[in-house]
This record gives sequence, C-alpha cells and structure tokens, in this order.
Amino acid sequence: MLKQLRYRIARFMQGRYGVDNLSRFLSYVLLIYLVVTMFLRLPYASVPSLVLLVIIYFRTFSKNIQKRYRENQKFLKLRSSFTGFFRNFRSNVRQWRTFRIYRCPKCGQKIRIPRGKGRIIVRCPRCSEEFEKRS
Repeated sequence: MLKQLRYRIARFMQGRYGVDNLSRFLSYVLLIYLVVTMFLRLPYASVPSLVLLVIIYFRTFSKNIQKRYRENQKFLKLRSSFTGFFRNFRSNVRQWRTFRIYRCPKCGQKIRIPRGKGRIIVRCPRCSEEFEKRS
C-alpha cells in the first residue's frame, strides 16, 4: 500500500519542477512568520502566510521548469552576493590587526600593507601605480 502511494506520487511529480533552494528558503520564511504571528496575534496575519504557501506550492508543482530554474538561479546569485559580503567582511576583520588594506587610486585593486612600517611608497601589483601611504 505504501509502495503504491509512493509510486503514484512519483508519477504525479514527473514533468514538474519540485523543490529547490528558493522553495526551501520560502518555507523557512513561512515557518518563521507563522511562529512570530502566533505570539503577536496580528489581525489579517494569515493572508501573507496563505499567499506564501500558494507560491511555494505553485513553484513545486509547476510544469514550466525553465522559468522556475531561472528564478532559482537569480535567488542563488543574490544569496551568494549577500553571504559573500559577510565572508569578505569577516576575512578583513581578521587581517585588520596585522595589515592595513588600501585600494589603488588608479585601478581599485586591494593592497595589503603590514602595519607599523611608517610612511611607505606602495606599488600596485596590477597597474604599477605608485602612491604613498602610512602603514
């Protein structure tokens, strides 16, 4: 009986998009929203949750696979730029103790200079521009 149900669900999902990273993210947002509204008891709080649930199911059961794939790729690109910002920030915070980080005034290349060397002339490795900075 369970095997037959699993088979029917698998046949139903053939040719449909299924669950991807964007759908999972929307599911987490929905769960957090439901928990928050459970405590706040806002009027009409069920409407946005219902809309979000419809969007999740629409994406999961959609037969327009290419469009859903493009939406997911846009989401992944946005997520990587967001998480990349924090990853770079954390890396820079670690280096602030031992290095100063400057940008080349000509090309914008980031250049690390060790702290405590006084005023030095820095040469950009990309464009060979020379400029004076305090380390």
